[in-house]
Amino acid sequence: MKHRYLPMTEQDKQQMLEVIGVPSVENLFNDIPESVRFQGEYDIKPAKSEPALMKELSKLASKNADLKNYASFLGAGVYDHYSPVIVDHVLSRSEFYTAYTPYQPEISQGELQAIFEYQTMICEMTGMDVANSSMYDGGTALAEAAMLASGHTRRKKILISAAVHPESREVVNTYAKGQRVEVIEIPFKDGVTDLAALKELAKDDIAGVIVQYPNFFGRIEPLKEMEEIIHDVKSMFIVSSNPLALGALTPPGALGADIVTGDAQPFGIPAAFGGPHCGYFAVTNKLVRKVPGRLVGQTVDEDGKRGFVLTLQAREQHIRRDKATSNICSNQALNALAASVAMTALGKKGVKEMAVNNIQKAYYAKKAIKEKGIEVVFEGPSFNEFVIKLPASYQEINQSLFEKEIIGGFDLGTVYPQLKDHMLVAVTELRTKEEIDALAQELGDQHE
Repeated sequence: MKHRYLPMTEQDKQQMLEVIGVPSVENLFNDIPESVRFQGEYDIKPAKSEPALMKELSKLASKNADLKNYASFLGAGVYDHYSPVIVDHVLSRSEFYTAYTPYQPEISQGELQAIFEYQTMICEMTGMDVANSSMYDGGTALAEAAMLASGHTRRKKILISAAVHPESREVVNTYAKGQRVEVIEIPFKDGVTDLAALKELAKDDIAGVIVQYPNFFGRIEPLKEMEEIIHDVKSMFIVSSNPLALGALTPPGALGADIVTGDAQPFGIPAAFGGPHCGYFAVTNKLVRKVPGRLVGQTVDEDGKRGFVLTLQAREQHIRRDKATSNICSNQALNALAASVAMTALGKKGVKEMAVNNIQKAYYAKKAIKEKGIEVVFEGPSFNEFVIKLPASYQEINQSLFEKEIIGGFDLGTVYPQLKDHMLVAVTELRTKEEIDALAQELGDQHE
């Protein structure tokens, strides 16, 4: 039988005990008083053979509503996108999936070059000057951006749009509490950030303003108008952006953003169960020495050959803690590699076609759903998500969709009480006309 691990025999166990000089495994627990040790039998099933165990686990796994057998219209930060076959092939190479940190550049040139390529492509997509080698996810990247803005401006207030992903707002608030930074929400109006409220709140004590592009409702925020308001009070303009959308939209860097963050999940990273992801972080040149995490640089050796190294390492592992830009000491190198391979395989033309496909299919879905009598709220330019008002309770609608092998959209009532029984519908390039029509039909049947 092909083992996925090396099983430990009784002989192996005895040899290990002899090496450490202990007669039995029980002796390893002598420091724990007998009175507090568990004396009974654990209430678990008896051990099975590997074939029997695999059969049982496969049976359990088959109960999952996976994206291979169900049409998913669930987005809200995790999306079902096309991933080129080559992504998994490259990730499965042992020099990549077993690597941790390229501290020794002389033996890590492959990984360092892959990360350098990732940084370069993120800069091209966002219109920014410098990108780091990735962060844990979009939420932590955004929180780091807020803290960078506070430290750079020496101000202790951050404005954040209520149309930013609710979980990202929670992460920003968590970071801000530790740094004693006040976070103030800008309300949304008609599905986009309220510009009048932004003008009123934007004072000269604001460190930075955070918006999402496209925002949580899928709407396209007017970044140019916002930039003028924000920079008039010398605040920093922070944009959280879906990188795939930037294949079709004007990049935030071209619209005056100081920091652009987001999640590279749409490129080659499966939805899985919501993680792990890969946060990206891009800035203008003036902020390069304040970027958290790692930066990979390109250089030449003494013979003039191109090489790659970690550079500008302002992390707490390398300098005094009080001088560090961040306590983020790791990154998502493997997921950054996945994103890099996916973007390379798609190419500039492919990324643009994929982004446009999302816009067109979402528009078709909106039209089909409206024709069934369902209200689409927050009308206006959007990417691949939009909001609908349900004809019945979210739970009732979602269950009826599930019975037709359709995974419904996100329940907005869980994070916006005023949007009870409203659904955020995501339509990616993988959704077919038949699947979209089936969604519209089922919603229409519930309306009747």
